[in-house]
Amino acid sequence: MKPSVELFNLIKSLSKSEKRFFKLSSSLQSGDKNYLKIFDVIEKQKEYDEEAVKDTFKGSTFVKHFPSEKNHLYKLILKSLRNYHSDHSISSILRQEIKNIEILYKKALYKECTKFVSRAKKMAISHEKFYYLFELITWEKTLMEEAFESGNFGKDLDAIIKEEEEVIAKLRNLAEYMVLYSRINYVFRSGGFARNAQEKEIVAEIANNHLIKGKNTALSTRAASICYYIKGLCASTNRDYKDSFQFFLRVKEILDNNPLIKVDLAKRYVRTLEHLLYCYIDDKDFESARELLDILRSLPKQKGFNSVDIEVKIFTTSYIGETLLHITTGNFENTLPVVDEIIDGLNRFSGKINKEQEVVFSYNIALLYFGAEKYNKALFWVNKVLNDNEQTLRQDIYSFSRLFNLVIHYELGNHDLLEYIIKSTFRYLNKKEKDYNVENVILKHIRKLARLTSDGDRMDQLVIMKSDLDDIFKDKNERVVLDYFDFEAWLDAKMNGISFAKAVSNKANS
Repeated sequence: MKPSVELFNLIKSLSKSEKRFFKLSSSLQSGDKNYLKIFDVIEKQKEYDEEAVKDTFKGSTFVKHFPSEKNHLYKLILKSLRNYHSDHSISSILRQEIKNIEILYKKALYKECTKFVSRAKKMAISHEKFYYLFELITWEKTLMEEAFESGNFGKDLDAIIKEEEEVIAKLRNLAEYMVLYSRINYVFRSGGFARNAQEKEIVAEIANNHLIKGKNTALSTRAASICYYIKGLCASTNRDYKDSFQFFLRVKEILDNNPLIKVDLAKRYVRTLEHLLYCYIDDKDFESARELLDILRSLPKQKGFNSVDIEVKIFTTSYIGETLLHITTGNFENTLPVVDEIIDGLNRFSGKINKEQEVVFSYNIALLYFGAEKYNKALFWVNKVLNDNEQTLRQDIYSFSRLFNLVIHYELGNHDLLEYIIKSTFRYLNKKEKDYNVENVILKHIRKLARLTSDGDRMDQLVIMKSDLDDIFKDKNERVVLDYFDFEAWLDAKMNGISFAKAVSNKANS
C-alpha cells in the first residue's frame, strides 16, 4: 500500500511563522519529542519518501509504530495551527469566546459570563455570523434562568425570543439562497453555459424563484450578496453579459460597503472580480479589464486576503483573465512569457489548484501558442485537455477543444490524420445533448478542406464555409463557439492572407 502523504502535504503548507510557532510550543513540552525529529526530516524532503524517513531513525523503537507517530504529529500540528490562528478570523474568535462562556458558566461566574455573551453578540451581529449569534442567544436565555432564580427580572424575555426568531429567519433565508447557489453553480461549473433545454429550464427556474426575482427578499447583507451573485451567474450561464455585469457590480458594491463581511467572504469577492473581468473583456473595455487585473493582484496587501487559499484563487483568476485578455485582443507573440509565469505558479501551487482551473489554463495556453503560430506547442497543450478523462466538469471546454484540435492539425498539414480525428469527433459530439448545430457545420467544412489539394479549391471552400457560418451565427446561441475559438477571425486570416493574430486584433478594434 502506498504511504499516506497527508502529513507531508500539511508540513509543506506551513509558513515560516507557523513552523516557528509549532517548534516553540513543542519546546515547552517535557519528555521525548520523536515527532519533532520526524517533522525535521519530512520538512527537508522535496517529495515524500517514507522509507527514507524510516531509514534515518533505523534502530529507534518508535519506528516500529511509525503510522501512529505520524498521526500524533499530524494532530499536534493541527492543534498548533488552531492556537496560532485563534484570533485570525471572526469565526475562530467567536468559537473561543463561546468556549470561555462555557468555562465561566461551569464555574458559576455568571456575571463575568454575561459580559462575555454581550461582547460576543456585538461581534456576531456586526459580522452577521448567525450560527454563532443563535448559540449566544441560547446562552443569554440560560443566564436569564439563573438571574430569575436569583430574583433578577431585569431582562426582557419577549425581546430575546423575538431576536431569536429573527436570527432563525435570517439563517433559514441564507440557507435557502445557498441551495439556489449550489444549483446554478452546478450548471455553470459542469458546462460553462446552458447547453440544452433541460439546463436552460433549470436556470430559468432559479432566475424566477421568488427569492431571486422578488424585492427585499434578502434578510441580511450576506444574503443580499449571494442573491445578486446568483443573478449574475444566471445571466452569465445564459451568456447575457450586460445583465451579468450589473449584478456582479452590485455584489462588489455590497461587499465594499461592508468591509467586515467582505473579509469573511474574501473568496466570493475575488470570484466577483473574476466575473466582472470577463464582462469587461466581452464588452471590449480592455482598459477597464487591465485596471481590474491590477486591483486583483493588489488584494493580498489587504487584510483578510493573504491566506494561501485566497492567494491561489487570485493567481488563477488573474492569470486566466490575463490570458483571455491577450487571446481576445490578438496580442499573442509578446505575451508568451506569461506562459512561463503560469507554469511556475502551477508548480508552486501544485495540489492546490482545482481541476477546472487546470483545464482552463491548458486550453488558454494552447490558444496563445496557436496565435503565435507555434502549432506543435498548441497541440501539446490542447492534448492535455483532450487526454483528460473528466466526464462532468466544464464539458464546454472538452467539446470545443475537439474543434480547436482539428484547426491545429489543419495548420500543421496533417490532412491524412484529420479524416480519422473528424470521425472520432463526430462520434463524441453526437453523444452530447445540445441545442445548437454549429459544431456539425464546422466539422463538415474542415473535412472538405482536408480533402482538397489545390489552393484555389481550398479558397473556394473557405468562402462557402464563411457563408454557412454567417448564416448560422444569426442565431446568437450558435455564436457560443466563438468564445472558445474565433473561427470568424481564422477564416478572415485565411481568406485575406494575414496572420490569425492580425485578424483577431482587427476584430477587437473594430
